[in-house]
Amino acid sequence: AWSFLGCCLSRGSSAGERALQYTVGQKIHGFTVKEVTAVPDLFLTSVKLSHDATGAQYLHAARDDSNNLFSVQFRTTPMDSTGVTHILEHTVLCGSQRFPCRDPFFKMLNRSLSTFMNTSRTFYSVINSTSIGCEKDMLFFFRQEGWRLEHKTPTDPSSRLMFKGVVFNEMKGEFSDNERLYAQRLQNKLLPDHTYAVVSGGEPLAIPDLTWEQLKHFHATHYHPSNARFFTYGDLPLEQHLQQIEEEALSKFERTEPNTAVPSQTHWDKPRVDHVTCRPDALAPDPMKQNTLCMSYLLGDITDTFETFTLSLLSSLMISGPNSPFYKALIEPEIGSDFSSSVGFDGSTRQASFTIGLQGMAEADTETVKHIIAQSIDDIIATGFEEEQIEALLHKIEIQMKHQSTSFGLALASYIASCWNHDGDPVQLLKISENVSRFRQCLKENPRYLQDKVQHYFKDNTHRLTLTMSPDERFLEKQAEAEEQKLQQKIQNLSDADHKDIYEKGLQLLAVQSTTQDASCLPALKVSDIEPIIPYTPVQLGTAGGVPVQCCEQPTNGMVYFRAMCNLNSLPEDLKIYVPLFCSVITKLGCGELDYRQQAQRIELKTGGMSVSPQIIPDTDDLDLYEQGIILSSSCLDRNLPDMFQLWSDIFNSPHFDDEQHLRVLVMMSSQELSNGISYSGHMYAMTRAARTLVPTADLQETFGGMDQVKFMKSIAEMTDLTSVLRKLPWIKRHLLNPENMRCAVNATPQKMSDAAGEVERFMGNIAANRKERKPVRPTVVEVRLSEFAQHYSSIQEPHFKPCQMKTYFQLPFNVNFVSECVRTVPFSHADYASLCILARMMTAKFLHGEIREKGGAYGGGARMGGGGLFSFYSYRDPNSTQTLSAFRGGVEWARAGKFTQQDINEAKLSVFSAVDAPVAPSDKGLGCFLNGITDELKQRYRERLFAVTDKNLIDVAGRYLGVGQQTCGVAILGPENESIRKDPSWVVK
Repeated sequence: AWSFLGCCLSRGSSAGERALQYTVGQKIHGFTVKEVTAVPDLFLTSVKLSHDATGAQYLHAARDDSNNLFSVQFRTTPMDSTGVTHILEHTVLCGSQRFPCRDPFFKMLNRSLSTFMNTSRTFYSVINSTSIGCEKDMLFFFRQEGWRLEHKTPTDPSSRLMFKGVVFNEMKGEFSDNERLYAQRLQNKLLPDHTYAVVSGGEPLAIPDLTWEQLKHFHATHYHPSNARFFTYGDLPLEQHLQQIEEEALSKFERTEPNTAVPSQTHWDKPRVDHVTCRPDALAPDPMKQNTLCMSYLLGDITDTFETFTLSLLSSLMISGPNSPFYKALIEPEIGSDFSSSVGFDGSTRQASFTIGLQGMAEADTETVKHIIAQSIDDIIATGFEEEQIEALLHKIEIQMKHQSTSFGLALASYIASCWNHDGDPVQLLKISENVSRFRQCLKENPRYLQDKVQHYFKDNTHRLTLTMSPDERFLEKQAEAEEQKLQQKIQNLSDADHKDIYEKGLQLLAVQSTTQDASCLPALKVSDIEPIIPYTPVQLGTAGGVPVQCCEQPTNGMVYFRAMCNLNSLPEDLKIYVPLFCSVITKLGCGELDYRQQAQRIELKTGGMSVSPQIIPDTDDLDLYEQGIILSSSCLDRNLPDMFQLWSDIFNSPHFDDEQHLRVLVMMSSQELSNGISYSGHMYAMTRAARTLVPTADLQETFGGMDQVKFMKSIAEMTDLTSVLRKLPWIKRHLLNPENMRCAVNATPQKMSDAAGEVERFMGNIAANRKERKPVRPTVVEVRLSEFAQHYSSIQEPHFKPCQMKTYFQLPFNVNFVSECVRTVPFSHADYASLCILARMMTAKFLHGEIREKGGAYGGGARMGGGGLFSFYSYRDPNSTQTLSAFRGGVEWARAGKFTQQDINEAKLSVFSAVDAPVAPSDKGLGCFLNGITDELKQRYRERLFAVTDKNLIDVAGRYLGVGQQTCGVAILGPENESIRKDPSWVVK
């Protein structure tokens, strides 16, 4: 509930002070000021206004932050599952009267330095919604984005008819994700009276029922200023924005009475039970345990902000971490693999809900789980929560208020959206300290305050849904049969004239998609507007106990951030695949005098979190040179510095490796999380696998985070005895948690830096006994130092690595594909690296987006250039497989033929610079230098090369690196059964 919080940039908030000068009742460009409130917790001033003529609501959060935000939201309440809101969202992105070009949003990403753009977050979608553009064009885009009947090959009228459309394919992908399917059905069945009973994104088989007329009607009734809430954030000039909004948009409208409010759900007089089915999970930790069971409770109205705050806190106390009652009762007995992903507090709907339950359980345990949930609720009512648990949670809120994030405005917009959408007061939500004080007061006045809430909302609540889900071997088959049946119904009703019309419309859409768009109507920055020189980030290098330390003084608002990189050069090869498991459990098994529960509580109470993760760092000059290791990260309020380093000292000196049962719980949770993540991040897994035979870093990345790791964790989860795994952890610890192989970085305020440095020195003294010179496993260790401003790196050289071509197909129970092709090119410091970065952005925007998404119907696709020297093509939730590989090749030929303009190059440069120049939080300043050795000097050289890229450079690198037979490439696809690939001997099918 508070994870959005990230805090101040400067105390003397001049933007906030200016905003305080507005007065209630003041008229500004057709708006009236309704309320002005200082919010000192977040160093901002809120100004609430309403538009006199239309009733549009406006909230401005004035704060000294130049990373400004504009957003507008409409309350959209569909009453069917045709996906009208979702398809409308896509369609309004395809142009308008004032900006009559295809996909202005995607194009604006390349014409500005915006760091984020999306439908409900940007100017253009609403300022121009006086009509939905040219009706004829928009009808084309409705068919492209929503759904259409079209020949498989649009130019061949004898090829079969099929359903196509970006949203249609996106939702097929969504519904092949078991977690997403379960969450959707849970909401539909818990809130069955109104809009929450339908699938707002679109049920795949209901999408073809949506007509163009219905879409237009929905737009007219919902996309109207009388139904709009505008939100701006930062140090932008408010009055200027109000004037522009009034003149260019709102003055063209009259007030309507939008009937979009969501009524309260009728409260049930008795609990309900329901069941859904899903696809089997081929990578489930235990194939015999694939059921899910949750109990979901309807809570209060989210517009009661304090009650919502309390229930959100209560939810965390009940489920978060090993000290929570539901973790002890449901997770530790190993009945399931993990909590269901729907578990917890949900404040996104008009009335909040709380869900508790398990995934990865056996059907036979259904009654046991129901009994445990009921018993746990009784136990909480009887015993309540320990004071330290509550303090740990409130400490977490304090940390989140202190931590400075670069996307504060965006997170703020998301945080207030639901409450404001349902006519709650968004400003009340921002008064965090007030809510915390009131919460403490309630606890003081009534020690049973939280227990009474549990009694009321859980024990005595008859609006409770128990929803089970089980796998059906024929699930995808049944989906395909139902889609075919729907298709045949549509085809049966077609006349000869309809068939001719479908063929002609298919050709027309193809023609529209193939025309080069004139984007000159869109506003654009020039490359010359970009700062030529990067701001310098000063860092100081020193040592503590013989370990290199980088200090970076930053305005961290009373927080201290610590990182340590430990290389794994001495770790035996056979233990490498265990490194991600070691990282995920080392801070969760207990240490020193603390068991794992006490350790978890201490981490919550004294830090902003402690984590360890594998790290592979490619060299900036040589693709076969890299650093391998783990990175330790933590943060704390400066008053808790000694406690944070004591926790790290105990993890280094005396971690607990003796609790096999708790390790098994952690293994099951980790394996389940990896398995669940594939349908969501399939393109990342495809890219990792495609690259594995091209550079040594990619081979190691596949081991640490690819399909190899998923399968390895599944095999560990299936072991009946984990003693052998437990025995490996101390060995790994000896090699990794060794000060000999370590370097550190600290970010803190100038006032606290000497305290922090002293604590690091003390920490190094405490862990000195772990220091041991161990021989590297591979003899080719190279000491690298990039400049006097960077630390030393012990990198691994792979002089005998031979890149080779490989095509891998992972057959998985999905109904969409994730496709990737990767090519070995050049490292970061190479003169051609900048050209390849520009080429990837330009090819994505100007060719691949059109081929893969607009024509191919995939949800997404493109190309990217990585620091490890890999040029990667990818597609996401794609109905096609090998056809997309042809699109990748087509992109290369397009670039080699120079079929682009100077404007295309300039837009690609702007897009690359928006990423290069994205704001960096004070906690992360200097990290590029610390981790990758990328100094300010290297960044500046790269910047100059980006500016200098020409059309000749782009044609040259496209031919030299990406042309057929020029460089070694790898291919990988994750997708459903594919007969032609199975028969092709050039593919390895997994």
